Amino acid sequence: MSYQGYVIAAYAVFAVVMLWDLVAPRLELRRQLRAARLRIARREAAASAPDPSAPLSRD
Repeated sequence: MSYQGYVIAAYAVFAVVMLWDLVAPRLELRRQLRAARLRIARREAAASAPDPSAPLSRD
């Protein structure tokens, strides 16, 4: 009886899990950094927006 197929499958699953363990934190960090950049851009855009309660003028 040969267990070669099971051993190969086990190593393949192990490799996939280790690869995911390497990639997942990097993806999460990239997502968090993008969200922070967008939040900063929204905050800066809101700070530079004209005052909505100011009267309109045609300068």
